[in-house]
Amino acid sequence: MRYRPHDYQTYATRFIEEHPVAALILGMGLGKSVITLTAIEHLMHDSFEVRKVLVIAPLRVAASTWPDEIRKWDHLSSLTFSVAVGTRDERIEALKKNTDITIINRENIPWLVEESGVPFDYDMVVIDELSSFKNHRTKRFRSLMKARPKVKRIVGLTGTPAPNGLMDLWAEFRLLDGGKRLGRFIGQYRERWFLPDKRNQMVVFSYKPKEGAENEIYSAIADITVSMKAMERIRMPELIETEMKVSMSGSEMKAYDSMKKDLVLSLPGGAITASNAASLSGKLMQLSSGAVYTDEESFTEIHRKKLDALEDAIESMNGKPLLIAYWFRHERTRISGLLTNLGIPWKEISDEASIREWNERKLQAAIIHPASAGHGLNLQSGGSTLLWFTVPWSLELYQQTVARLWRQGQKEETTVVIHLITEGTIDERVLAALRRKDQTQEALLEAVKADLGIKGGNNETV
Repeated sequence: MRYRPHDYQTYATRFIEEHPVAALILGMGLGKSVITLTAIEHLMHDSFEVRKVLVIAPLRVAASTWPDEIRKWDHLSSLTFSVAVGTRDERIEALKKNTDITIINRENIPWLVEESGVPFDYDMVVIDELSSFKNHRTKRFRSLMKARPKVKRIVGLTGTPAPNGLMDLWAEFRLLDGGKRLGRFIGQYRERWFLPDKRNQMVVFSYKPKEGAENEIYSAIADITVSMKAMERIRMPELIETEMKVSMSGSEMKAYDSMKKDLVLSLPGGAITASNAASLSGKLMQLSSGAVYTDEESFTEIHRKKLDALEDAIESMNGKPLLIAYWFRHERTRISGLLTNLGIPWKEISDEASIREWNERKLQAAIIHPASAGHGLNLQSGGSTLLWFTVPWSLELYQQTVARLWRQGQKEETTVVIHLITEGTIDERVLAALRRKDQTQEALLEAVKADLGIKGGNNETV
């Protein structure tokens, strides 16, 4: 396919070529991969500034998205690549191939640097989803930092550089520029731009930015950073978000309320704290979904209201494809059972074959888990309607999953996102928090308390 870049894509490609250290904070669907690959092709075959490139990406993105992008565009036909995923022998074989680009999943970075036995001789590194290196204590971060001095050029790509706040930016830019802009040590970064927030005597649990810190931090990294939002640069399809509400029967709501009371009574010391709020939220969300785990393997079904609504949604699609996002394992079991009983062709989006079948419109339905398939997958050719069976707390995973369909290249004029919401439950509070873009721990605590019918501060005793 012939590549006809938008002006912003040409600008971003040139930025990579002119900056040995570059961060591209590009909105969902703006084409980060082709922008970067075009720069690699120029640096490698026009100016001869790059000899060998390592691309680090989430597993499924490494296995399918990057290879597909290279194959897709005519101007990239001269680039050779190998994909170092799979078994150890398969990875070793890929690493030893004499290719321009080696693509590897981020989980295998420690193995590549410290165990593979293959020399780390890449003069350019591309990190797809830079936000996955936000924790400086992880093995992947420490291993890549060991190899960083050997790298002449590095590019970080992300649409969400700081999903949990400005504190995450330190590790990401420490990896890029060695600490030149935000400091070599996390303590320096905290002391300069943050104040202790939540604490227990001498133990600090979180930090908040000082006044003016946000602008100062962004100014500090501006010279190596390109930031664009999709709506500012290209014409996106119209996004319609809607709720499909379900109501439990009197007896089902009674069972829900009874289990809520049991949860309250089981709290250690009778107080909701940060340590148990996530667990309580999960239980309440399961109840809203229609089933709850009794142990690690089995679950009890409370109601089928969301399954009935899903069946109605499938019928209303009149054969058009529907992408269904689930959160709990029992939802996968229950949804897949429904789809099978309805006799419609479906698969879980989990590998290259399922992605291809979806994009070729061979499936009437597909299911997807945001945590394993949220980043980077191009699914816009397969459909334009997404249904959330349960809406998760994670704003980042929510936005990334929506962007699998609502993105550049979507052939339909409208992308529709449907949220299945059980009335009178925590579903309503989770969706409200996401719409406020409020994913803080405080919002989680307050939503759990509100659904349990508890009033008062964070340490309210019930």
